[in-house]
Order: sequence, then structure tokens, then C-alpha cells
Amino acid sequence: MTEQRKALRVVFDKGFAANMMAIDGTWRRPCTVEDVSDSGAKLTVDGPVKGIALAEFFLVLSTMGTAYRRCHLVWVNGNQVGVQFIRPGDKKKKRASESV
Repeated sequence: MTEQRKALRVVFDKGFAANMMAIDGTWRRPCTVEDVSDSGAKLTVDGPVKGIALAEFFLVLSTMGTAYRRCHLVWVNGNQVGVQFIRPGDKKKKRASESV
């Protein structure tokens, strides 16, 4: 796979345990953060990826749920997924540009 990220990334030797969770809380999957950058991350999902709504979800980084990032799916390769972090205001900018 060709590297397409513009941001520098940090690779974890053993990965970082985290959880993926639906925006509405209807599903949750344990995952491992393989690498991360300012704009996104590569995750290895524990269990099947097929059948869960990955368009937009939370990446929960702490057991208490106080550290999380809102994400959207960029690519899937088996049980690995690439996600891009959604920043506050990203949707508003996109919607504004669509109406022009």
C-alpha cells in the first residue's frame, strides 16, 4: 500500500489498546492503534469488521471514556482500518462549501 498521509506518524511497537464505538452507542469493538498522526490512525480491529457501521464512530482511548476522537473510515484491509479524525467544525465547513 502506498503511503498517502501528509502528517508524520507515530508507530507503536506493540500497539495501543483502545475501543471503537458507534456514535449512538449501538456497538463497540476492541481495537489496537498501530500508528497515529495528527490527522488519523491505523487500527487493527478485534473481531469482524463486516456488518458494523463504520462511516463515523468514536475511537475511545481511555477506560473511563474521557479521551476519545471522532473518526470516519478511510480504508479497510481485512481486520485493519484507516481512519481520519474529524475536527470540530469540519462538517460545518463542508456543508457551507456544498451550498455555494
